[in-house]
Amino acid sequence: MPVCDLDKRAPVGKKVMGLDVVVWWDKNENEWKVFDDMCPHRLAPLSEGRIDQWGRLQCVYHGWCFSGSGDCKLIPQAPADGPPVNTFKKACVAVYPSTVQNGIVWFWPNTDPQYKDILTKKKPPYIPELDDPSFTYQMYNRDIPYGYEILTENLMDPAHRDREGGRPLEMKVLKIDKNGFIAQQLNGNWKFVAPCMLYGTITFGGNPSDGSTKGQTAQKPPRKALLIFICIPVSPGNSRLIFASPRNFAVWMDRIVPRWVYHINQNLIIDSDLYLLHVEEKKVMESDPKDWLKLCFVPTKSDALVVGFRKWLKKYAGGQLNWGNNFARSLPPTPPREQLMDRYWTHVVNCSSCNAAYKGLNALEVSLQVFSVASVAIVAATKQGLISVAARNILVVAAVLCFVGSKWLSHFIYKNF
Repeated sequence: MPVCDLDKRAPVGKKVMGLDVVVWWDKNENEWKVFDDMCPHRLAPLSEGRIDQWGRLQCVYHGWCFSGSGDCKLIPQAPADGPPVNTFKKACVAVYPSTVQNGIVWFWPNTDPQYKDILTKKKPPYIPELDDPSFTYQMYNRDIPYGYEILTENLMDPAHRDREGGRPLEMKVLKIDKNGFIAQQLNGNWKFVAPCMLYGTITFGGNPSDGSTKGQTAQKPPRKALLIFICIPVSPGNSRLIFASPRNFAVWMDRIVPRWVYHINQNLIIDSDLYLLHVEEKKVMESDPKDWLKLCFVPTKSDALVVGFRKWLKKYAGGQLNWGNNFARSLPPTPPREQLMDRYWTHVVNCSSCNAAYKGLNALEVSLQVFSVASVAIVAATKQGLISVAARNILVVAAVLCFVGSKWLSHFIYKNF
């Protein structure tokens, strides 16, 4: 998850690769921690708990408290003069190695002690532009009702964004290895960093110095924009997307336009393909995802990245993600379309910006309705002569405008949130 969408005051539960985890801020160590979302006492979800006054993660069920190392620090029901049962190994919570990089919390999905220091040797993929102060960007995340494989190949497919005026696209995938591949396109380059990151770079303009010119023109940097997609496997038939598009031009826009306004457009883009990709995944699974290259007819160069990804997946992962024994091969049933297209539970509750906008706009809607009713009540209850005709007319017009505004706002909130 992006750090900007996490709350230091409360734990949050997430599912990644079939694992239920809880992410919380340990103020004693000034670090984000990732635990198994399960209290060792009676297996209650720790994500439903709270951070106590000492900065410990507390289970909401019986009040057991845990430090950032996973050790149990308090069992309220244990007598003070009895054995220190909180120090027993079975009282501890499993801790995943975790780190923050590029403003995102990452974790290694194995709690075995042999991986305790794994992040000192194996780091998550790094994008320098996300830490470069000359670049600006807005982070976005959303839960998607289709799997990691379909999400990744959809983001690698530029042709579906121009259905009406489609044209040939020259794309070429270079050497594929276990770390991913690089692809060339006319207007930029793409890189798939296995297993979950895809990013493209577009560079234009500027006047880089070659030593032959002097002055400011020689120092004018090129304009650069990136598209960064992180595709997270959640469970069979479900994935999560983290998206950012850093750029070093028009930086002022992000100071004026609220983050949630960008997210409205990004949700529209996700929604445009959501239902058909959900259905597509079921058709692939009804056959055999390992035979994708035989199932699908992909004769044009515009499918080069998708074909490259499927080749990588087949060579290094057997054609599909291995969920172990946690899940059956079948996908979850398809919910009603309105539920499938839901934005509130898949994005708004997980986005600090959209959540605040949703609450603020709802409060504004109620305020407009209250003002409308109050204005009408004042006009109706006030005797003629106590207020002028002009003031009375102004109140009536204001009441009508506020009522119409509240109705429009209600439609806007429902449509976008």
